[in-house]
Amino acid sequence: MQLNELGKTENIETEAWQALENSILYYKGRPVGTLAAYDPSVEALNYDQCFIRDFVSSALIFLIKGRTDIVRNFLEETLKLQPKEKALDAYKPGRGLIPASFKVVLSDGEEVLEADFGEHAIARVTPVDSCLWWLILLRAYVVSTNDYSLAYQPEFQTGIRLIMDICLANRFDMYPTLLVPDGACMIDRRMGIYGHPLEIQVLFFTALRAARELLVCRGNEEIVEAIDNRLPLLCGHIRQHYWIDINRLNAIYRFKSEEYGKAAVNLFNIYADSLPYYELDKWLPKKGGYLAGNVGPSQLDTRFFSLGNLMAIVSDLATEQQSQAIMNLIEKRWEDLVGDMPMKICFPALEHEEYRVVTGCDPKNIPWSYHNAGSWPVLMWMLAAAAVKTKRVSLAEKAIEIAQSRLGGDEWPEYYDGKKGRLIGKQARKYQTWTITGYLLAKELIANPSHLPLVSFDKLPSEAVSKACELEINSVGPYLSR
Repeated sequence: MQLNELGKTENIETEAWQALENSILYYKGRPVGTLAAYDPSVEALNYDQCFIRDFVSSALIFLIKGRTDIVRNFLEETLKLQPKEKALDAYKPGRGLIPASFKVVLSDGEEVLEADFGEHAIARVTPVDSCLWWLILLRAYVVSTNDYSLAYQPEFQTGIRLIMDICLANRFDMYPTLLVPDGACMIDRRMGIYGHPLEIQVLFFTALRAARELLVCRGNEEIVEAIDNRLPLLCGHIRQHYWIDINRLNAIYRFKSEEYGKAAVNLFNIYADSLPYYELDKWLPKKGGYLAGNVGPSQLDTRFFSLGNLMAIVSDLATEQQSQAIMNLIEKRWEDLVGDMPMKICFPALEHEEYRVVTGCDPKNIPWSYHNAGSWPVLMWMLAAAAVKTKRVSLAEKAIEIAQSRLGGDEWPEYYDGKKGRLIGKQARKYQTWTITGYLLAKELIANPSHLPLVSFDKLPSEAVSKACELEINSVGPYLSR
């Protein structure tokens, strides 16, 4: 790198750190999180709040830099916002939920934290991912500080247990995945991801692993046993039924439908005509593959969702072979998935009549914008983590180089529009905190891969996953091998 380029990079990083400092939210004199965006030029709406999912990248960069107090404060204060009693009122948040966001307000002259569980959100969506990200962050804090005493406090053990109660509750479902409504995660508007979206399943898997490490076994025997039972089943289910590559596509292409009983091969009754075979045939590289966006009754969503695929690599939900295939796909379809701003939240976009029907004509989710295949710089840190995990660091370095040539000059926008990500998002906020931290965290992970264990795990015992797969095959029918 030339000296003038090095100077520019240093200036961008200095600006990023200053913008991050400006975003820190204080409560009674203590730092407790970061604002979603610090852009005084526009009306704040809910961007003046601290979102649980948004804060994760901020928290990880703070942990790396040794500023553990803000992360500990965040974990303690958000835990206090978690409802601990059963709510019979359907309009009250359920016991164990972690809010989508919170803000500092004055009540009788005193600062208090006001939580939003979705009751103020657009379309009144209650997040499923907040409690999962909270658990993942608690575990990252413990890994970073080696301070197990925080997680072992009775209040934290109760908080973890209540989250597990929600996740592992009896339900109207026969699969190890979580059934959730549309808009339950980072994609918090109607985008056709209701059912068993990949992003939630990967976060669920990662949160189960975090809870398994943090829960004291004594007194939690039933929950620990439930986690041990669910983890390999969930892992095997995702690896088998969500995976798409050329071999798997060929198998699905020849599926029979309307099968009944234990001998069924097409377990989800997928109709061949519902899949864009000819587009996929052209798009899938011979040595590439990815995890589908959603699998359910007569549903195989073949869109590529970045967060789910990247975090599947990082958390060891994907096999080593699958992880390499996902990175191969990103490399071979670089212009589609990365383009001029890393990286697409999903690909391809919903267009024409499909856009109108699936999104409800959402003006913010027009094709190639926002959640509908917009480009989100925050995903850079997950790309970097996956690149470190798979030893494909050059891919992340290339993405970071592309991003840092624009982010500072564009004033750190929330997202970008267009097929290549060349347009600043039409309604994107400037100085979006997780855009800033996505860039800084990606740089840190590449510079020092030893930080990866904050979000990564050891592999699940292969024999446990194999046994779980056999159980699923025996209970719901044979699986057509790839």
